[in-house]
Amino acid sequence: MDEAGRGPLAGPVIAAVVILREPLYGLNDSKKMTAKARLQWAARIRQEARAWSLSWAAVWEIERYNILQASLRAMSRAIAALPVRPELVVVDGNQSPPGWQVETLVGGDGRVDAIAAASILAKVARDQTMQVLDAYYPHYGLARHMGYGTAVHMQALQRYGPCPLHRRGFGPVDQAWEAKQ
Repeated sequence: MDEAGRGPLAGPVIAAVVILREPLYGLNDSKKMTAKARLQWAARIRQEARAWSLSWAAVWEIERYNILQASLRAMSRAIAALPVRPELVVVDGNQSPPGWQVETLVGGDGRVDAIAAASILAKVARDQTMQVLDAYYPHYGLARHMGYGTAVHMQALQRYGPCPLHRRGFGPVDQAWEAKQ
């Protein structure tokens, strides 16, 4: 299990869990792949995995519970949505969603195929979500930076102020909000 989108200033956080039938050779952490390679791997993972599931936490949930708790809630929902019950879920990092038999593994996305597969599905789903959301808020350039705090994004925040996709609990967004009031 892994998630994508904890660090950006805008958009949801997406969690994925994957149960593989067998190892997928050549699989790697999504952060070490090109966008094209991630798309190709995502299609293969969805086809060859025994089961997989995605869930997300929207901006309102991130603001209400904080990014860590929202991520854990999305992870819990992703596990619950699996069509089969896993005996054990291995999650990348040092935090685990409550209520499930989970083992944490820092750096797991580079060491365990199922975590690497989950990191790819989560990243691809989040990137696709941000590309769709970009059509609703085009002046922020979300399809280019996926909501991360790039110079282009920071300039747009200063010029236009935050939109409903921005996470108010994140410093730069809160500062832009205050400046527009």
